[in-house]
Amino acid sequence: MLRELDGQVALVTGATRNIGRAIAEDLAGGGAAVAVAGHSNAEAARDVVDAIMAQGGRAFAVLGDVRDPQSVAQMAAQTRGTLGPISILVNCAAVREETPFADIQLADWQRILSIVLDGAFNLAQAVLPDMQAAGGGTIINIGGETGHTGARERAHVVTAKAGLAGFTKALALDLAGDGITVNCVVPGTINTESSAMRRHAGSQFKQKRMPPLGRRGEPWEIAAMVRMLCGPGARYITGQSVHVNGGHSCP
Repeated sequence: MLRELDGQVALVTGATRNIGRAIAEDLAGGGAAVAVAGHSNAEAARDVVDAIMAQGGRAFAVLGDVRDPQSVAQMAAQTRGTLGPISILVNCAAVREETPFADIQLADWQRILSIVLDGAFNLAQAVLPDMQAAGGGTIINIGGETGHTGARERAHVVTAKAGLAGFTKALALDLAGDGITVNCVVPGTINTESSAMRRHAGSQFKQKRMPPLGRRGEPWEIAAMVRMLCGPGARYITGQSVHVNGGHSCP
């Protein structure tokens, strides 16, 4: 049975756990061959690959530093050489930290922005030739609700995610003529390993009011939106920030 993403090759960063892992597995479920990209945890990346292959999908693990253009170019080359030209890019690599503004060091500020913004920039440039040669492609950036609403003690993360929304709009207009769609999927309050740790530690996340739907979202619900935006029915959607948050905010 043909699936909607058969023949596509996806490179998903931050794919070793949580939302990134759910995205990698769901795209594979749609028929895409998936490069499971992580920073340094080869075992975690391999675990995702094994899970995909156990369901009959195609995947391989690739490690690299999204902040480094040479490392990103190598990741793209490995993906291309193993699976074929890249037609889907999902920028999910991110760091979520909470630090009072007065305590944020410049090095920490630059590190967060570099992972989120430089990483998205480097990867988009690395996969662009493949998509241009194919006459189209899909780029999905994974944003953050606080980039639209603000949050205390997260100035670096909020700024990075807000920048990613702006990058999405600019890139969508630049690449529209190449048939490449660019969108930003913005998760709300999602049940992940990191969110569970923050709730246990008593951070502001623990005090966050429940969305109107009465529950936190699940990683697979973000993955479902990403998969839809990568499919043939979403070729007229570009430049958008699509919020998946149970009604927690309505930008």
